[in-house]
Amino acid sequence: MGTSAEQSGTAGDAGEDSGGESVTTVLVAAAANLGIALAKAVAGIISGSSAMLSEAAHSVADTVTEVLLLTALKRSEKPADEEHPLGYGPERYIWAMLAAVATFVGGAVFSIYDGIHTLVAGEDLGDPLISYIVLAVAFVLEGFSLRTGIKQVRGEAARTGAPVGHYLRRTPDTAVKAVVMEDSAALVGLLLAAGGLLGGQLTGSGVWDAIASLCIGALLLYVAWVLGRSNAELIGRPLPKAVRLEIRELLAGVEHIEAVLELTTLVQGPREALVAAKVDLRDTSTAAQIEWACEEAAARLRERFPNVTRVYLDPTPGFAQRREEGLNPWG
Repeated sequence: MGTSAEQSGTAGDAGEDSGGESVTTVLVAAAANLGIALAKAVAGIISGSSAMLSEAAHSVADTVTEVLLLTALKRSEKPADEEHPLGYGPERYIWAMLAAVATFVGGAVFSIYDGIHTLVAGEDLGDPLISYIVLAVAFVLEGFSLRTGIKQVRGEAARTGAPVGHYLRRTPDTAVKAVVMEDSAALVGLLLAAGGLLGGQLTGSGVWDAIASLCIGALLLYVAWVLGRSNAELIGRPLPKAVRLEIRELLAGVEHIEAVLELTTLVQGPREALVAAKVDLRDTSTAAQIEWACEEAAARLRERFPNVTRVYLDPTPGFAQRREEGLNPWG
């Protein structure tokens, strides 16, 4: 006999606020990157700087990334239906993976190619003034976007009681993680581009600009690799060990539940998690008592962990009872 309990409504006020913050964070980053990309492209053409063109490609890749992240946010919020009975939450990780690919293809590959091409063919440097102005404005805009992302990370970390660094590494909210990493990389890339321009201006050689372009490409390769790995690790990931231990204790404390024989948890999204367990109930419990025990267990879990959106409990004979009846205790 299996008993399941589905949560109606949202996972909690904190979850709703976080979801809205993620959309705002991504929208701010997308708007900033689109304007910056156009300005960098114009400045790169006027100044002849490969580093500026690499930065333009960087911003275009970031803009595409934000569009993909917005798609991920909207798709993952769709309610469960017959075709997706467990919801659309995991789609977030697929779209975020595509965003990492966009960063790799649109930014890193172009930057590395342009840097190598400049080293081989050389370049004629024009007036760098417009590039310096664009870099300064871009630095301010990227800094504002990064501030928005960090503000959300700090708020979420405070709600979960985790250090900011630990939360950023372990958060299943791939959208805000991508924005923080990409904006941080963007600020470093702007400094690299400025260094390439300054080196070229002082020496009259385009080598410095080419080296800056290669460094920007390497930086984007690192960001794409980290984001891709983070999304791959989130697929099929359980809840943290400390949470699993607390869930076991909570279930075992419910009246009529003797023991938790097996526990499976699955993170389905930033604010979605599934809990499934085989539980040994008292042999003297009636069918009605078993049903209410399962409902009580599900209610306690959701009250303690609002992000647990699905709870499935399977009443199962304990090991001692299985041995008495001559059954395989592991079957």
